[in-house]
Amino acid sequence: MEGPFRTYLPGSEGALEGSGSMFDINSYDYYLPESRIAQEPVEPRDSSKLLVMDRFSGTIRHRVFNEIMSLLREKDLLVINDTRVVRARLRGVKAGEGASIEVFLLRPLGGKRCVLWEVLVRPGRRVRPGQLLVLDGGIEVVIGERTSQGSRSCFFPEGTDVWRLMEETGEIPFPPYVHNRSIDPERYQTVYGVNRGSVAAPTAGLHFTPGLLREIEAAGIRTSRITLNVGLGTFRPVKEDDIRMHSMHPEECTIPEATAVAVRETKASGGRVVAVGTTVVRALESRAAEDGTVYPGSFSTEAFFYPGYHFRTIDAMITNFHLPRSTLLMLVCAFAGNELTMKAYREAIETGYRFFSFGDAMFIQ
Repeated sequence: MEGPFRTYLPGSEGALEGSGSMFDINSYDYYLPESRIAQEPVEPRDSSKLLVMDRFSGTIRHRVFNEIMSLLREKDLLVINDTRVVRARLRGVKAGEGASIEVFLLRPLGGKRCVLWEVLVRPGRRVRPGQLLVLDGGIEVVIGERTSQGSRSCFFPEGTDVWRLMEETGEIPFPPYVHNRSIDPERYQTVYGVNRGSVAAPTAGLHFTPGLLREIEAAGIRTSRITLNVGLGTFRPVKEDDIRMHSMHPEECTIPEATAVAVRETKASGGRVVAVGTTVVRALESRAAEDGTVYPGSFSTEAFFYPGYHFRTIDAMITNFHLPRSTLLMLVCAFAGNELTMKAYREAIETGYRFFSFGDAMFIQ
């Protein structure tokens, strides 16, 4: 179903307000001691710290994530991303040479006479277009031209079950700043993830346990799902001085009809739509009309939300602490304001919060 929604993209006329400083990449920089980067998840999942930020009063409080129930209201709708991280990192060698190569699978692109995927290749400079690679397991693939985003096309033999190949020979792609490779791969999955397709976890959801979800349900708080397969668009760094010049990589999303209905009913009843993670924000806001109506369907989004954007659907957000100069931090600043967000980040650093994928969380209302 199509609707009167408009994706917010760099250069959208009439979409922005405020001074030019909000578009300066340096406005989203901060110093983070390396000791604050979480190298492993806490146990149990819901024992992480929770910074509670009120974007209207400007207050900041400190809680524990398993106290999230005290922050939710009876009419609220919790929206989660049920994607599941795939074993996207494949190892191989250059045919005839033996040089080691890594192929990082991003998303399927279809193909008729072969199976075509979008990938990252490392080291990419050593792999010319047309290069034959032999992956672990014996599958031979051909690497194509480089795209404007820095990715490559990868041609698998006709009939190759790439999803099965990943399960049999691939590795879970832990973030590069996580040096502890002994972590159980299931700890980089949410407890509700069922739809495979992501190359990174929707990390805000990592804090939920089955017991906490049952408690939320028992309290009468509704939960709905979307699927956004996290790809290059989420973790690709912003390199432009003017953030409006940054282009997002497309990510595949699905919003079920039931979720769109639940959002509409929640708005009508005076409840809040609470997004579990920036991926949920991107999915819902990408399909939101001016009045907050969300339209269901499967689609690609290249939406980039930064200060100046007026949120149409989201009323509150659960999120982790994000990398400096990242689109995720810019989205949070768009929602809560740059000044308050950076104040919260400074306080989190000073009080010992753990940052990034396996780190602590924020609740912004």
